[in-house]
Amino acid sequence: MTPGLDEEKLFAARLHAVRNRPYLATALFALHTVESRRVPTMAVDRHWRCYVSPSFVDRTPVEELAGVWVHEVSHLLRDHHGRSDRFAAKHELTGPAERLRMNIAADCEINDDVFGDGLPRPEGVVEPALLRLPEGQLMEDYLHQFRLGPYTAGFAWLDCGSGADGLEREWDLGADGAHGLSAQERDAVRFRVAQGVNSHPGNVPKGWQRWAEEAFQPPQPWRELLGAAVRSAVSGPGVGEDYSYGRPSRRSAGLPGVVMPSLRRRPPRVCVIVDTSGSVSDPELGAAIVEIAAIVRAVGGRRDLVSVLSCDAAAHATHQLCRAEGIPLVGGGGTDLRTGFGKALRTGPRPDVIVALTDGQTPWPEARPPARTVIGLFPRQRASDENNPDYEPETPPAWARVITLG
Repeated sequence: MTPGLDEEKLFAARLHAVRNRPYLATALFALHTVESRRVPTMAVDRHWRCYVSPSFVDRTPVEELAGVWVHEVSHLLRDHHGRSDRFAAKHELTGPAERLRMNIAADCEINDDVFGDGLPRPEGVVEPALLRLPEGQLMEDYLHQFRLGPYTAGFAWLDCGSGADGLEREWDLGADGAHGLSAQERDAVRFRVAQGVNSHPGNVPKGWQRWAEEAFQPPQPWRELLGAAVRSAVSGPGVGEDYSYGRPSRRSAGLPGVVMPSLRRRPPRVCVIVDTSGSVSDPELGAAIVEIAAIVRAVGGRRDLVSVLSCDAAAHATHQLCRAEGIPLVGGGGTDLRTGFGKALRTGPRPDVIVALTDGQTPWPEARPPARTVIGLFPRQRASDENNPDYEPETPPAWARVITLG
């Protein structure tokens, strides 16, 4: 007779995980376990159920099981299933093979700060270095950098469940199954974890700190905001287009043995002008970093297409984006974003979109720039001048799309 699930050992491992990652306690205890002999190790669905293989629990030490608990709940907290669905829809990806690639990329994102500090690293765990990729990037970044092949052959067994890649499994209990969390309950868990991270940031890895900042202050929907710019950037023949072997041309079918590239639209080039004048606070500059990271995701993770320019009364150096948290934002004087617009348009290649993140207390260019413009305003109370009761602060120009940040 096949032995059943050793729940005592499994839950002892969860307690070990909570002791070592206390900021994840709410999420770890929110997971409902389901015994399953169809999963290779442990797997999660998007409704916060954790499917567990009894044989895996039997052969795995408690300390390593604790690391697997943290690994699986990380997929759910970071919304890897939703992000995988969006990436698949945008890039027209279908089938289990592409979902496996997403699972591998998601593992690369989280495994750089899951293990260590009391949680030993299991043998054979997916790491960016094994795929000759850099650490510290997001799932979407990794998906642009590798395909299934020799380096990934050893991970064909990998299956963290639909909670990791969005593809439903036969063993999933589904939305109507028992013990699933509602959308509101899932959001509440994420919010509580973000509170725990922000209350003790000194003891939390950088990746979790960045995640918590976005959980408290969700960035703007830049994918939609840049949508018009994308359409504008590719409206002319040959503009915003390039050939790619990522999706072979349909004409390849007429030429046996020949793989032809297809013509694909590229995302727009974006220059972000950040207002670094004295009237912009440090928390607002932190919020600007969050928005920049979201802009990168909106252009498909292409950091080479996003540049950042800090500006007060003068425009400072333009920086190509490597990692958002490493952007030097310099300034602290008065405000005149016209210098920033001028430098952005003089820098080659010229951007398709200019995004200005500012408190709005600046003069604006008199003429519409030859690029789509989005202005993100930090919220401010209405300015006044007691010496001039008729004073009206300068408002953003009508030719720009204006949104309020935060």
